[in-house]
Amino acid sequence: MKIESIVRRKQPGRKMQGIAAALLPFEANGRVAVEAFQNHLGATHRAGLMNAVNMDTGYVNFLSEEEKRDVLRWAREALGAGVPFVAGAYIECQDGEVVALYRKQIDAIVAHGGIPILFQTSRLHGKTPAEKAAVYAAASHGYSHLLAFELGKMFAPNGEIFEEETIRRLIDIPEIKGMKHSSLDRLTELRRLELRDAQRPDFRIYTGNDLGIDMIEYGSDYLLGLATFAPEKFAERDRLWAEGDPAYYALSDALQHLGNIAFRDPVQAYKHSTAVFLHLTGRIPTSLTHPKNAKRPEWEAEILRDCARRVGAKANPQTSGAVHL
Repeated sequence: MKIESIVRRKQPGRKMQGIAAALLPFEANGRVAVEAFQNHLGATHRAGLMNAVNMDTGYVNFLSEEEKRDVLRWAREALGAGVPFVAGAYIECQDGEVVALYRKQIDAIVAHGGIPILFQTSRLHGKTPAEKAAVYAAASHGYSHLLAFELGKMFAPNGEIFEEETIRRLIDIPEIKGMKHSSLDRLTELRRLELRDAQRPDFRIYTGNDLGIDMIEYGSDYLLGLATFAPEKFAERDRLWAEGDPAYYALSDALQHLGNIAFRDPVQAYKHSTAVFLHLTGRIPTSLTHPKNAKRPEWEAEILRDCARRVGAKANPQTSGAVHL
């Protein structure tokens, strides 16, 4: 792909759909901080972003079926009737037939008024594009609105970057309205956008590239864990781009700096960075993560305090710089 064709893709003034993947926060006693979680969902919605729960950012791979149902219930209670949200349909490490497992997860999400997004499963690794697409088509049949998820292995071992033929087939499934793409590779995502434009222009490609959040300039929407750090700032960035305001660039650069810090190797530890940042800014009671999640070093708060200053998210002066490990 030539530089000239990439530059021509830029779409100044475009309005995009933004979705923030919510962190599941914890109290000092190790229990889920339900009130803080619900308050943050409400704040994200009021900022103008949609919420996504039971995602990688919400430790879905560590949650039991009962815990996932609790999260769906908490989200519905926090947002009120009729407010849409996205929720992960995650089936890895479960016994049973793949389509049936997906549909069970979808049913639970739809029952709570959510939009399901189908996590990949390692049980489809090595299958042909036709076989993969057949599973997604059967799992989606009869539902009104689903999303697919293409997840790089740096995030989770069950993820994979699909062959282009698989993408073409998924785009053709009418119930699937869009796909989150998390390769962290701009050129791969740009190719996804080309395929979408040629085949089904109303199909949404949601960037999951926390290291390249300006993909929204080229036609991507977004579903980002980074957006939950400062949803109001992401909403402001989106507005500035839509209005053609040059202040967009300074804010986008500050948010990207935060993304580069938070999503450095090991990438899966970004959830600890998220907890540290949200604790620093007074949104959640501790910087504790799920006990199975990778951890950041004790000095994480020092660099994230500077990131908060750059994006204009005020750090709570009463919050200690110590990181809960």
